Amino acid sequence: MKMLVSVRTVAEALLAAGGGADFIDLKEPRDGALGGLPVATIAAVVAALRGEGSELPLRGQGSRLPVSATIGDLPAHDLAAILARVDAVAACGVDYVKVGVERAPAAAALIQALATCPHAVVPVFIADRGLDFERVDQACAAGFPALMVDTADKLAGSLFDVMAEAELQRFLAAVRACGKLAGLAGALRLPHLPVLRALAPDFAGFRSAVCVGGRGEALDGQRLSDLSAALHGPAAAA
Repeated sequence: MKMLVSVRTVAEALLAAGGGADFIDLKEPRDGALGGLPVATIAAVVAALRGEGSELPLRGQGSRLPVSATIGDLPAHDLAAILARVDAVAACGVDYVKVGVERAPAAAALIQALATCPHAVVPVFIADRGLDFERVDQACAAGFPALMVDTADKLAGSLFDVMAEAELQRFLAAVRACGKLAGLAGALRLPHLPVLRALAPDFAGFRSAVCVGGRGEALDGQRLSDLSAALHGPAAAA
């Protein structure tokens, strides 16, 4: 199980890259579950991580870690705006573009439209009102490299407060069966590691766990180090 860490600035991205993250995820947590950063910020973070334009390398630069970025919380029926934002975010040089998929009548058309994108799109199913497994199966049958589950209301608790483990197991089994990567996120913290290990997603997403205070506050190096040690340490290899 790999550790995905969500960041909102160049400094946070470099801290995460040098502090044990396996994936760097760009988002603005102050603007919602999948709040989007300005494209200029996304491009600057990618350039900093890759070590472009810097004569004095910093810890975390020169990283080849996979980088994802969210497009923001856009309504599922606004396909034109979503596809335009996907194009703009992909042009920043990220490896994956994450798009939220809520349980809504427009979800089927959204997944179909995303499946035709020339970019590596990762649908993120929002679990607050339960998963529509017909839409999960639709996404599994498309050409997406990975699928995720996340929550919208971070104040309602973690992913495990919103979804039963049996449903998460069903999601993971469906994604594994089609040969794609599967990720879980949603106010996950250190105490959730045992159940995460039992479920064994390919990656788990963290933000709240590595911030002092709310998820909108700055990333904390010590919390990041502690999480990395717990996730990558002997217990993970046992």
